[in-house]
Order: sequence, then C-alpha cells, then structure tokens
Amino acid sequence: MERKQEKKTYFISADIEGITDVTAWNETEPGGFGYEEARKQMTLEVAAACQAILDAGHRVVVRDGHNNAMNLIHSMLPKGVMLMRGWASDPASMMSGVGSEYAGVLYIGYHAPAGTDGSPLAHTVNPDSINWIKVNGRLASEFTLNTLYAAEKGVAPIFLSGDRCICELAEEEVPAITTVAVKDCRGNSTFNLHPEDACDQIKVAVAKALEKQVSVPVLPEELVMDINLKHHQAVRAALANPDVKQLDESTVRYVAHSAVELAVVREFIMG
Repeated sequence: MERKQEKKTYFISADIEGITDVTAWNETEPGGFGYEEARKQMTLEVAAACQAILDAGHRVVVRDGHNNAMNLIHSMLPKGVMLMRGWASDPASMMSGVGSEYAGVLYIGYHAPAGTDGSPLAHTVNPDSINWIKVNGRLASEFTLNTLYAAEKGVAPIFLSGDRCICELAEEEVPAITTVAVKDCRGNSTFNLHPEDACDQIKVAVAKALEKQVSVPVLPEELVMDINLKHHQAVRAALANPDVKQLDESTVRYVAHSAVELAVVREFIMG
C-alpha cells in the first residue's frame, strides 16, 4: 500500500524591497509613485511560492512583513492561503506567528542589509534610525535576525528570493538554503528579471527546496548585538537599559542569550 504523504505547514515572511523592479523608496510606500505596481508584484511572487507549496500537498501561512504589514492582495493569492496582516505588538515583527508547528520558513522579497551597497534600498529593520546592525561581529540583515528568531522556535530557513546581495549572504549563513536572485543592483539602479520570469523561477525553486533537508541553525550561547544609530538622542535613550553599553558616539552593544531576548532589546533600542 502506498504511504500517504505527510501534510506540512510552511511559513512565508514577505517584504517588498527585494521584489523585482522595485528600485526607489517611493515604490515601497503606500501612496508613493509605483507602489501599487510594487505591491502587485510582491503579491505575485508570494503567490508563486504559495502555489509550489500547495501543489506539493502542503499548507502555507504568509506573514506580510513590510511597512504597515498590509501590502499583499489576499484575493490574488491561491485559495487556501492564510495571510497575517498588520502588526501584532510582538518583537518577532516580520516573524510574528512562527512556531514549532511549521516545517520550514521561506523569505520572499528580501534585500541587502544596511552597511552594504548591495541595493539602493539596503537597510536593516528601520532605515530612519539604524546605520547598521552587527551580530557577533558580522553585519546582520533582516534575514539574519529573522532566521535566528525562527531557529529558536525550531524552524529552518529553506528558501529566499530577493536581490543578489541578500541571496549570497543567505547562502553564506545557511549553505543548504535555496535562493532566487530576481535582480542585481548597481548604485541606485537595478537590473531586474521580467516579472513573469521572477515568478516562474520562484515557483520552480520552491518546489525543489521542499524536497531538500535543511537543518535548523545552531544558536550560539551569546548573541552580541552592536547597533550603530543615526541619532545621538537614540544612543542616550538606549542607555536607559542598564545592560546596554555605549561603544562610541553612535554605537551601542547588548549581549543576549536568546534570539527572543535579542529581538526584544532591538525593539527597545529602536524606540
């Protein structure tokens, strides 16, 4: 008798700056020039990943993780996809809702981190307040921070799409991850896959990623977070936490012993 395939549930965290064709900040902001086109393509790239998961016989939950967290057009996602919209007053932020019940996490529309020149939209968490974040001496992207959080919940990162810079960084951090670079960036310009090609490549790559075994990253005992802030007032405010230490005029440090603790203190420092 043929053994029935186990039905799993996957978690997708979606952002917009790493979507094909998205090049300028106005395209990422509700009401901005090009935003409606960007959110539509964001939805289509997420839909492609969802369809691959559904076609494999599994379930999927999507977390809208950009701006006001109300960008994705639910009616354009495949039927059966659960969508989390809006913020949940949760330090998990873009990973809010992730837990051990998920078989893996996928990242769509991710982007180069602050401190790199990998995208005209390079940033980490909040471009208005943070110049860069490092964890254990290495520049941290949103993928880095979110993967640490998911790892603490026992969930492995299996797929990422976005600009080439974040794809390469993700492969360095998690060698077994599957990635699709939908664009290359040079200065303030981007060289983009055709929107339909981007969706096609994501769908094919996600199907392959579901067949691979990716281990949950092992968390170090200490997570040393250095945050270089844009404003000196923010440095002063961060020092209200007695465990936050000032390294120089713009940089503070906190040593966490879990990814959840790291997320909580990061939110406090950002104000």
